[in-house]
Amino acid sequence: MMRLIDRRLDGRNKSAVNRERFLRRYKEHIRRAVKGMIAERSIADMDKGGEVSVPAKDVAEPSFRHDGGGSREFVHPGNREFVKGDKIPRPDGSRGGAGSGSEPGAGKSVDDFSFTLTREEFLNIFFDDLELPYFARSHVGAVVKKKLVRAGYVREGAPCNLSVARTLKTAWGRRLALGAPAREWLELTREELEWALQQGVDAEHIATLEQQIEKLEAQIRRVPFLDELDLRYRHRVNVPQPVARAVMFCLMDVSASMDENKKDLAKRFFTLLYLFLTRKYEQVELVFIRHTDDAEEVDEQTFFHDTRSGGTVVCSALELMHEICGARYPASSWNIYAAQATDGEAFGADVAKSGRFLREALLPLARYFAYIEIPAGSDDRASSLWREYEQAAQNHRNLAMRRVRERGQIYPVFRELFSNHEAR
Repeated sequence: MMRLIDRRLDGRNKSAVNRERFLRRYKEHIRRAVKGMIAERSIADMDKGGEVSVPAKDVAEPSFRHDGGGSREFVHPGNREFVKGDKIPRPDGSRGGAGSGSEPGAGKSVDDFSFTLTREEFLNIFFDDLELPYFARSHVGAVVKKKLVRAGYVREGAPCNLSVARTLKTAWGRRLALGAPAREWLELTREELEWALQQGVDAEHIATLEQQIEKLEAQIRRVPFLDELDLRYRHRVNVPQPVARAVMFCLMDVSASMDENKKDLAKRFFTLLYLFLTRKYEQVELVFIRHTDDAEEVDEQTFFHDTRSGGTVVCSALELMHEICGARYPASSWNIYAAQATDGEAFGADVAKSGRFLREALLPLARYFAYIEIPAGSDDRASSLWREYEQAAQNHRNLAMRRVRERGQIYPVFRELFSNHEAR
């Protein structure tokens, strides 16, 4: 017999099963609370859990209690204000709760139910409904994933895999096969006995027929109801499954026009993207490219924390991405994605060259290209690079463009870019 023992460590007065049930039941309320946590978090704290609050009325559950029913009267000691028949006014609800912006003892409030999410729970809820757009699952990667699939039945196996229906069906067939000759002879002997009784045959012949009937019935009963040969177990085999491979290029402008605030917004977006990909996809590689007047491939630490600055040549990053695709990530066997963050301040021939290179070289290769522009302040004017990319987006549905001006816009823009797309 197989036994499952839950050895997860629970704190005092805590239950992992009850916690999972609570998170599953109030998932929508918790997701709304998690969304409110994102805008105020720093980059370093983005992948940590935290305390969330859900209105108590949203998690209230019905309960049953005994009640006498009918009309009842109570006598409370210490009453000096009311007599029988007086109506007691309803309380204003000012006691308790977490009313914001009100003086103590005044106004209304709603109690909150607060609890702490672990890092795993936080990331599961945060990235639950996001997907890579147009993700193809037809390419077989270097690492082949195996999947257990049903492969009929076998006579030996673990008790947990026993197929009761198939076993009983096999046993019934065996009993029918082994008992068929005896049942046929039994039917014929009974007919002969009935005929002998009608014809008044001598008692010795009748006794012989009755003995034969008893032997045949005993022979049929000796056929076991269930034999070890009847046991059938569900059989499963490992079948190699195609593993889709994808690469995400992160292109960030670190030129002098990208001040600290713009770089912070860009890094916040790429941090969300990095957490999303590493959390939800095992076979996704990340390539970090930063550029000033020239582009270079860097590691994660340098991409997020180095303070390099300089001029601006956008096309250098696009050309480097194309070179890396040709050398390491052919489009025939890789899903190619890219996300570019810049303030759009490109000059001279670089704008037209970047737009033309994007249309002719990168968009035909990439499944999805996300362009994030971080304009200065409240400037609503479209940059020259934005206008050039906008022309490319008219003929390529795999190019998405968004603007981000403040922290609170990062998460909504991120969700727009990586949700509600086809996934093949």
